[in-house]
Amino acid sequence: MAKTLVMPKLGLTMTEGVLTKWYKNEGDSVALGEKIFDVETDKLTNTVESPHEGILRKILVSAGTTVNCLVSVGVIAAASEDISALVADAASGSPAPAAAPPPATVQSAAPAAPAAADTGRVVATPAARKLAQEKGVDLSQVAGTGPSGRVTIEDVEAHLKNPTPTATATTKISPLAAKMAADQGVDIKSLPPTSGRIMAAHISAAGASGGASSERRVPMSGMRKVIAKRMRESVDISPTVTFDISVDMTAQKCAREEFAKNGLKISYTDIIVKTVSMALLAHPNLNSTIDGDHIVYRDYVNMGIAVALDEGLLVPVLNNAHAKTLAQISCEIKDLAEKARSGSLSPDLLGGGTFTITNLGMFDIESFSPIINQPQVAILGVNKMTDTPLVIDGQITVRPIMKFSLTADHRAVDGAVAAMFLSTLKKYLEQPMLMV
Repeated sequence: MAKTLVMPKLGLTMTEGVLTKWYKNEGDSVALGEKIFDVETDKLTNTVESPHEGILRKILVSAGTTVNCLVSVGVIAAASEDISALVADAASGSPAPAAAPPPATVQSAAPAAPAAADTGRVVATPAARKLAQEKGVDLSQVAGTGPSGRVTIEDVEAHLKNPTPTATATTKISPLAAKMAADQGVDIKSLPPTSGRIMAAHISAAGASGGASSERRVPMSGMRKVIAKRMRESVDISPTVTFDISVDMTAQKCAREEFAKNGLKISYTDIIVKTVSMALLAHPNLNSTIDGDHIVYRDYVNMGIAVALDEGLLVPVLNNAHAKTLAQISCEIKDLAEKARSGSLSPDLLGGGTFTITNLGMFDIESFSPIINQPQVAILGVNKMTDTPLVIDGQITVRPIMKFSLTADHRAVDGAVAAMFLSTLKKYLEQPMLMV
């Protein structure tokens, strides 16, 4: 019996998606569960697996087309089966009938990584990682053919058929470095010995020492395109000012030690999320949204927490952060971060944020101007914590000082309001009892 393929609804808030790639051509056989097309949403690229088996008789939507959820995109049927009625229904642009088979199984996969992602960690799609784990394949020995050397499921399958390592038996090399070596004609065996895996930097150095120069042109991944668009929109929309403040984190450092003694591992990020949530309730301007000629104020905090990936940046949202305990916040942040890194975040977990925190302290950043995550009106940057000598009561003492950088939309947040918010945040962090 002929069946339609539809644009899946990947979350409650999803209304449309971009069909970016077909894995089959018209006339190709399709197995149940075989990947059939890719869908790109605001933040994620998802590989859709076929819920039917048969022949892909008709592609109704070409790659690169934006399609409403549950609208037919293709028809799977037997070779001699009449599909004219299904094609006619699809031409009307209406969603598939309610009695149609359920939407295809979706396997989330983060988009391709940019060239700078050679950090020592093999960049691979979740599907490739899953297959490699099942088959016992070392991903570092698989040559990636995806953008910027990303290992795809096809690469793992090809490696299983012809398990040729990407380097010598005694040398490991990252997929990106292997691709660079092939492109630049660098003989891996001629490289100086290294204690670890050969990285892109080693290939670049070898190319430079040989007098060769080159440049690489890599298409933007879906995620990078979205980030570029959103950042440009944010700069165009919001007249911003960034405010910096230094906070003595002695009390919070002691609190973490007490939590640890009682078996509760709390991070500074957990503490900051809870404290910022309480400060936002006291300063609702920072937790608002501009909607035309209106400002929408909220008495709840949905905290966006920026998570850096090889491919770019995701901001999963911790809903009702103001009402959660530190233990709950800690557990949920770990869960959100893991889902972000594994590519299993649903679109629902990426929307609805009212404020965002982004932390670059682990990179020794002392101050920066974060860009507002629209349609929010403010974002807080967290910088490094440094032991700093201070004069307190006429005595020199050393305290752990952390700097915060607040970027605010001046349409909704005046300088004095932003300063008062930071002052409250500073008091809450330095004197936690003030929050009670």
